[in-house]
Amino acid sequence: MSYDVRDKTVLVTGANRGIGKVIVETLLKHGAAKVYAAVRNPYSAAALNEVHGDKVVPIELDLTKPDTIKAAADLASDVSLVINNAGVLRTSTALSEDAIEALQFEMEANVYGLIHIAQAFAPVLKANGGGAFVQLNSVVSMKCFPQFTTYCASKAAAYSVTQALSALLKEQGTAVLSVHPGPILTDMGHDAGLTEIAEPPEVVGEEIVAALKAGAAHAFPDSMAKQIGEAYQSFAENVVEADMSEG
Repeated sequence: MSYDVRDKTVLVTGANRGIGKVIVETLLKHGAAKVYAAVRNPYSAAALNEVHGDKVVPIELDLTKPDTIKAAADLASDVSLVINNAGVLRTSTALSEDAIEALQFEMEANVYGLIHIAQAFAPVLKANGGGAFVQLNSVVSMKCFPQFTTYCASKAAAYSVTQALSALLKEQGTAVLSVHPGPILTDMGHDAGLTEIAEPPEVVGEEIVAALKAGAAHAFPDSMAKQIGEAYQSFAENVVEADMSEG
């Protein structure tokens, strides 16, 4: 299902910095009418509001606090596009002493948060004609890098949930896009030690807009992502995106 962001009202989680901030700016550049900048602290999105005026509306949303997600869905009841960009990262291997703690922390935001977002906003999207739902996953949802074992596991789980949402939300006319960036030049990328190979976050924003317009199920924005995406394409088309019986 093709979706054009022009003249649309959008909600972006984690919109105050990094990829999320660039997504907001890219949406507005491509003609979005209004963007709810959903962040843990609305004051952190003040800079976006100052630049873009009332086209950006900061609202509180914390992926680990379901009540804030429900409140955001009530407030942003006019959205037809939801982009769940927010997420967390701990650098932990399967053999690290803090592996279980790190995985629990990442699962709460990256997976349980995604489910809470979907449950809160699916009825909103349906009421507004279907629209689209975008989930920021990662190349690590398809390929585990041992030094980031727990993060990879949480993103693999998020990708699995995204696949389910694609089928479930199709019934109400909602397009679902799973985005799989590689190393991106953000604070998270810096903390992970990936600055030297990272690409600018603008590639993610532009790829999301283009993939939505093309009606794609997956988006692979940067060089590493495209390499993995090319290798994954056949499996995605013949297995992930195929209409297969569960029986």
